[in-house]
Amino acid sequence: MKFTSIRPIAFTLARELVITALLLVGVSFVVFVILYSAPGDPFALLLQGQVSAVQNSGIHDSLGVPTTWYGQYLSWLGNISTGNFGTSIRTGLPVLAEIVRVAINTLYLTIGAMLITLAVAIPIALMSARQGTTAVTWPLTIFAYVISALPVFWLGYIAIYISTHKFGYFPITVGYSSSKSLGFIPFLLPIAVLGLGNGTISEVVRYLREEMERVFAEDYIRTAVAKGGSIWKHSFKEGFLIPITQIIASKIPFILGGAVVVEQVFNWPGMGRMAWQAAQDRDYPIIMGVVILAAVIVRMGSLLQRVVYVMVNPRASQE
Repeated sequence: MKFTSIRPIAFTLARELVITALLLVGVSFVVFVILYSAPGDPFALLLQGQVSAVQNSGIHDSLGVPTTWYGQYLSWLGNISTGNFGTSIRTGLPVLAEIVRVAINTLYLTIGAMLITLAVAIPIALMSARQGTTAVTWPLTIFAYVISALPVFWLGYIAIYISTHKFGYFPITVGYSSSKSLGFIPFLLPIAVLGLGNGTISEVVRYLREEMERVFAEDYIRTAVAKGGSIWKHSFKEGFLIPITQIIASKIPFILGGAVVVEQVFNWPGMGRMAWQAAQDRDYPIIMGVVILAAVIVRMGSLLQRVVYVMVNPRASQE
């Protein structure tokens, strides 16, 4: 790759990273204020109300926790800038280590679910864009809309019911030790449920189909086809690559939101389940750490989409 083509990408990366840093500060501030305004004190909850207000204030002082909300936020922000996400109130373990331990499971779940979503949506979109409404594409499109309308928790419970009553095992937890002959099937079921039930299949089909139809109608595509060129080759960048990266970046928050539900339903040991438990325990350091990591994942998806767009159109780096 020439220097002239690397320069727009480097410029875009530098600009997006600065925006990302500012965005993370803004997200952390909003979430911190919400948590601070929520009723209940995590220290009093941890001690099950066995301390008075004066004793509780003494606990804060002994632990070096500022009493004001802005003091606590600035202290947390200063620690996180050095890589210290704090210590879990419930377990007493470092927050970063706790989150990293389960983050890989959430990545398995979300990436696998996204691949299943794309594996279902992309063929339907391409067939619909090329062939129009036919006896094959119409039922497939209806299927995409129906499956997207199903709540992910309902789909999860249906999958559990079928697996337990028809095949005699419970995905992920109960009964898995007695059904090891099934291999990775118990682990693939939650991924399939999230991939089908995250509500994005129909949007991927609709958006990709519209973009492909628009590109197919362009004059340069018609000229290329008239000269014997491949319509898929000439329409790949504008009609497929850019739209698919855009839709993936925009749907990452929905995948993460669905992952919280799926992790609860299937007892999947991921960030969503950890955040759910931390919210019940008022474990604010864990909640802040999960929120920051989720924001980073969402922002990285947007950054990837922007980089792909600049690679296809270097002049976009100046927009």
